[in-house]
This record gives sequence, C-alpha cells and structure tokens, in this order.
Amino acid sequence: FVAPPGRVIASADYSQIELRIMAHISGDAALLLAFHDGMDVHRATAAEVFALPLAEVGPEQRRYAKTINFGLIYGMGVFGLAQSLGIEQKAARDYIDRYFARFAGVKRYMDDTKARAAELGYVETYFGRRIVLPEIKGGSGPRRAGAERQAINAPMQGTAADLIKLAMLAVQDAIDQQQRATRIVMQVHDELVFEVPAAEVDWVRMEVPKLMAG
Repeated sequence: FVAPPGRVIASADYSQIELRIMAHISGDAALLLAFHDGMDVHRATAAEVFALPLAEVGPEQRRYAKTINFGLIYGMGVFGLAQSLGIEQKAARDYIDRYFARFAGVKRYMDDTKARAAELGYVETYFGRRIVLPEIKGGSGPRRAGAERQAINAPMQGTAADLIKLAMLAVQDAIDQQQRATRIVMQVHDELVFEVPAAEVDWVRMEVPKLMAG
C-alpha cells in the first residue's frame, strides 16, 4: 500500500492479544503478573518452565516457551509440540507438564472449558458470541479431539476477533465525531491500518492506542 502525497500509512496492532485474553479468562496468577509487570511473556514463561532466573533465559529457551505458549492456545498436544520443536515426545510431555504445573490456572481453564463444551455442545467468546461444536459429543475419536481443541481455542480467537471489531467501531466513531480525514483502510487479524493526513499523524499516534486499549 502506498499513501498519496501528503498522507502516510500507519498501523496499530494489539500485542499478544490471545495470550492476554488467556490470562484474563483463565485468571492464571503467574500469567497475569507477567503482563501486569510488562515482562516479555515468553521469557517469563521460559523462566517458569526451565526454573531459571529471568536474566538467564537464552534465545533458544525463549523460542521453546513461545512455541509452548501459542501451541497450547491452539490445543497442541505432545505429538504436535514435539514436531514443532524437533524434540522427542517424552521431552515435549515434560515441557507441557512443567508448564501446567507452573500455570495451573491455564490447565484448569482448559479442563473446565472442555468439560463445559462437552455438556453444552458449544463455547462462547467473552462477549457471548457462541461457537457450536456438534462433534464434541457425538464425533469419532479424532473429530472429537479436534472439537476439544476448538473448544479451547475458539473463546480466545473469537474474543480477539470481537475486540478488533469493537476497536474499529470506537476509532471510526472518534474519526466521525471529530471530523478527521484519517481513514481505516484495512484490518488484518489484530491490526488496523490507516491512511493518515500529515496533519493528523500526532492525533493517530496518541488517540488510536487509547481507543483500541479502551
């Protein structure tokens, strides 16, 4: 995308939104603390999983922790994690067990969500949007397992999708009310892209993060 003369392209995105949603809806104390204190959440996870001081976490350990963080959100099991990291399944099992020992709130959320989804046949986003999972009750083994992975993931991905839509509404309302010439030109996952007149760059830089965070 190329802005016309006198305008620039600006983008604003949510930082690790699905992990933040996970922290919020699971209520996990360690994950909430990492975000509250502004830590690099993957380094904080690595410190917990590898039982290291934060300062001693290396790039490889952070990479493992990042894969675990996002893998578990998507319902990844031992086999998937072993493949992603290129390690033995026993080592992957050990990492997952250590993760859940340190982040007990996340494990509780996942177990409770799967059980509730099996009972009701659906899950909901934080804002009440419903995702129906018919195969969580009557599906074959692999299909039921897939539905269980969806049950864990859908509330987080769905809530993130809800949030970006609410953000678009909030930003557009502000643009309309203040009669700004800034335009939202694209939305990509957790990111909004704008075409901004040079005179409104400071406004976008200051106001858009507030509106999206609110």
